[in-house]
Amino acid sequence: MSDSMTLVRDYGKAVEDTPVVVELLPIDGSFNLEEAWKDLEARADGSFFLSWYWLGPWLKHLPPDAAPHALVVRRAAQIVGLAVLCRRSIRRYGILRTPSWLLHETGDPLFDGLTVEYNGILADRSCADRVTAESLLWMARNLPGSDALVLAGLGAREEALVRGVASALGYRLQVRRADAARLVDLELVRQRGGKYRAGLGRSTRAGVNRAIRLYEARGGIEYRVAMDVDEALEFFDGLERLHRAVWEARGKAGSFANPAFRPLHRDLIRHGMDAGVVRLCRLTAGGQEFGYLYNFVWRGRVFNYQSGFAYEDDNRIKPGLVSHVLAIEDALARGEDCYDFMAGGAGHKAHLANAQTPMNWITMSPDRFSSRLEAGLHRIELSLKQWRRRMKAPVANTTS
Repeated sequence: MSDSMTLVRDYGKAVEDTPVVVELLPIDGSFNLEEAWKDLEARADGSFFLSWYWLGPWLKHLPPDAAPHALVVRRAAQIVGLAVLCRRSIRRYGILRTPSWLLHETGDPLFDGLTVEYNGILADRSCADRVTAESLLWMARNLPGSDALVLAGLGAREEALVRGVASALGYRLQVRRADAARLVDLELVRQRGGKYRAGLGRSTRAGVNRAIRLYEARGGIEYRVAMDVDEALEFFDGLERLHRAVWEARGKAGSFANPAFRPLHRDLIRHGMDAGVVRLCRLTAGGQEFGYLYNFVWRGRVFNYQSGFAYEDDNRIKPGLVSHVLAIEDALARGEDCYDFMAGGAGHKAHLANAQTPMNWITMSPDRFSSRLEAGLHRIELSLKQWRRRMKAPVANTTS
């Protein structure tokens, strides 16, 4: 082996063996988080929700009492891991108050309705698992005044690392919400001939094609992607109008009832359009709008974040299904890898997806009486929910 190859090998091993150093810094201007984040982002495989396009607006619109801190992980003086943590005492079940640190959340239920998914530590891809595990260990052992670490929207890989750390420490894990992100694997569609609609279930395919014919009879369908910031903001306003109409008709509050939702996303749109990470779509039939989609595009993956549809009394008209099908076919034509509906139980996701991945909301805490009590109350809450669902279920008619 040449001397140069030996040096490369020895240097690589030395870097691999170099310990990582973790510290917690207040986000107060003394540390340039934006510069550090963007530099690490280029060396990491994090999701859109770990990009500065999301995190920058999120930090700008935090509630005044959020007091965010930056978790900074270094190896050989280079930053290899970053995250934002907020501290809050969380009240649960009216009787428990748990001092907690939250990963990319605030603990404010209204603000956190903005929702983070595919959460985790932004980590250099050369040592991502190690950085994540070391960060979790450090947080569990060193975060001041904390009885719980709240980890929202974890994918399968991140959850596996959390479970490994909890097991090593003898900590308790509580899954507060178990869900799955449904998605369309576009490479799988290509392998099966490239015709997305052909792979849908028979009744779904028939319903979509019939709805498209009905829309086309009104004067043709236009699927338009906003071309600049002004048009994107116009589409966002249209989405808000349709979204509010649907939720108000149900007597419920939709996403726009969150006072942070509109200003945060208008900022995100302004900064994300030119970079191509925001895609706002409008669908019309005969010039009349029937659907808007607000999607994020990140490294070949399209995330469907929000929508607004014009529903009608005629149930053959399916604005949501048609809008998503045309957006999926557009992503397929662009050569993108995946159309991700993200977590949640909306019915169209199961009909249109061809794959899914776990997405869970987890709390990790020391094995104390308070955490065991909370776990017991959580089990009771789940049992009551199941009982209510059974009571509401229709009773089969057994008479002849």
